[in-house]
Amino acid sequence: MPSPARLQAMHTILERQPVPVEPAASLESLWASDVFGLETMKSALPKDVFKSIQRSIRLGSKLDLGVSDTVAQAMKEWACARGALYYAHVFYPLTNLTAEKHDGFISPQSDGKAIAEFSGKLLVQGEPDGSSFPNGGLRTTFEARGYTAWDVTSPAWLMRTANGVTLCIPTVFVSWTGEALDKKTPLLRSNAVMNRQAQRLLHLLGETDIAPVNSSCGAEQEYFLIDAALGALRPDLQLAGRTLFGAPPAKGQQFDDHYFGAIPDRVQVFMQDVELQLYRLGIPAKTRHNEVAPGQFEIAPYFEAANVATDHQQLIMTVLKATAKRHGLTCLLHEKPFAGVNGSGKHVNWSIGNATQGNLLDPGKTPHANLQFLLFCAAVIRGVHRYGPLMRAAIATASNDHRLGANEAPPAIISVYLGSQLEDVFNQIKSGKLEGSAENALMSLGVDTLPDLNRDPGDRNRTSPFAFTGNRFEFRAVGSGQSVAGPLVVLNTILADSLGWISDQLDDQLASGASLEEAAFAVLKRTMDDHGAVVFGGDGYSSEWHRVAVEERGLENLRTSADALPVLERMEIRELFERQGVLTPLELESRFEVYTEQYILAIEVEARLALRMARTQIQPAVTTFLQRLASSIREQEALGLVTDRSVIERVAHLHQQLTQRSTELEAALQGAPHEVHGHLRHCADTLLPLMGQLRETVDGLEVLLDDDLWPLPTYQELLFVR
Repeated sequence: MPSPARLQAMHTILERQPVPVEPAASLESLWASDVFGLETMKSALPKDVFKSIQRSIRLGSKLDLGVSDTVAQAMKEWACARGALYYAHVFYPLTNLTAEKHDGFISPQSDGKAIAEFSGKLLVQGEPDGSSFPNGGLRTTFEARGYTAWDVTSPAWLMRTANGVTLCIPTVFVSWTGEALDKKTPLLRSNAVMNRQAQRLLHLLGETDIAPVNSSCGAEQEYFLIDAALGALRPDLQLAGRTLFGAPPAKGQQFDDHYFGAIPDRVQVFMQDVELQLYRLGIPAKTRHNEVAPGQFEIAPYFEAANVATDHQQLIMTVLKATAKRHGLTCLLHEKPFAGVNGSGKHVNWSIGNATQGNLLDPGKTPHANLQFLLFCAAVIRGVHRYGPLMRAAIATASNDHRLGANEAPPAIISVYLGSQLEDVFNQIKSGKLEGSAENALMSLGVDTLPDLNRDPGDRNRTSPFAFTGNRFEFRAVGSGQSVAGPLVVLNTILADSLGWISDQLDDQLASGASLEEAAFAVLKRTMDDHGAVVFGGDGYSSEWHRVAVEERGLENLRTSADALPVLERMEIRELFERQGVLTPLELESRFEVYTEQYILAIEVEARLALRMARTQIQPAVTTFLQRLASSIREQEALGLVTDRSVIERVAHLHQQLTQRSTELEAALQGAPHEVHGHLRHCADTLLPLMGQLRETVDGLEVLLDDDLWPLPTYQELLFVR
């Protein structure tokens, strides 16, 4: 029988009543109903004002501040008509979380009354405290001023809670001296420089009508759901987002019976609630399903412009967690909340394109003859080869380290998977002779009533961290709890850098008298000669690939964040961001400081928490069990019965080990070096192994102690009780 606290949690779960979810009349009536988007603006604004805003959004031109008062008035009237009393400048600090500063529309009048007011000045610029967010030394404690500025390219929306409605305005967040303190500002910069370099290459290819080029993103969000009553009994889940202790259950995911299985009723009601809210916010949630691990699920939106998709991804995480509470659940976005089963990622599907040339990473039916695609794809290959370590640094967190390289996630070695068709095309280019490419084939299923299926010319590779999947690349190493902004900034920036290099090479070739086709082929061949080592189509999990990648191809295997984050200090990375105008050296340095501090804090919080749980929850339970078992043995011996002392001896040994390993971990916590690089290595090389040893002891005790004494909900309960 479970312990009293766990038993009470079970009773709570059994007594839960379904939370009613009112269905929408239709998707059309629901869609973006809480969004102040272009359609709403068109009907709410004068024609000239609307065209000005539309131009800024579509062309990326500077906002005309002269129209801000008109927009603010229309936005306020729209929001207030729907119950809003407050507005919030929403921004994205360097925490992977969302920040909001709420202000009321209220304006007291001299006659004692109050009216709702909202000016263009308040819409365009706000002023939260700039010193209390992670800033990596950009602002000292006494330098508190920071500014938010309206991002017109991402629509405002209404956030509805049980207590009311708030108008949310997406903004950037910068310091008083102008440095970016957020994730949105560099993303907007990276997209702008990628647009410039993409247009330059398109001009060289003979295009004259070229719309602005934008990056797109569709992020697949994986997450776990557990019952809130059980989660409340786990201090590690509350404070660290993952279980620091937990013996594996007899059944985990080995039967592969959860993946794409029937969605549990309670979870499906939760999902429908989430989706209704997302549709009102104009977020195109497209796919939902069970994931591999028990208790794990996925939601995937349709792709959107990268900046809007990033804002929407933050909203998805917020809505998932808030809605789970309403349904008596806890949503876990940690990359590895449970040992022994798959962790969660956030696969970022990334591409680039525009309204005139379409998707620039679409190979078409004859990719060998698609010069535009080949050059843009070659730019990606070069960028990943030159800056793969930067891509690894962009997804480096203490939590993501737990899943990278296991059989559930790509390795920490960054390579490019192209598929057999495209890999063959680029190998032909490298050999100096391009003859053709494989075509799609029909696949017969051998049953007359079933149609023949179109088979793609290349398979997919789930072990690749960066895989081409038809008309986009999928960055599969991004963590489930991360903002997608950082990875997108890196992808846009390295692409811009490579597009610039390719354009320079084409210019040189054309100036020497080569035709466009001859020039392009020469550039493509040089690209593959210099950077083809990053293309790999095999098993990314194999030890042989790890050896070949490092020893023969010169790729880096940055296994931990302590290995990856110092990449941000490298001179070539500093020069890349400075050359492209995405991050200044000071801004890049601040990111290194912030992300290393977050890594160190995350591990040290877990270490202190593991110590406290071991000493205040596990140790008392073990002591009680030993006393109970010793008393039972004495009673049996008094009756002349044969006793088995093996269990008490094993538990006593583990109890002594528990004390010893707790003491070692405590000493290691107190002995951390102050210098940042040493501190990083201390966390990765000393604290984490000691925490692993302590966990091994605690998990060994869990399977020996009487169930009624074990204080923590078990994996069986957490993963399988709904």
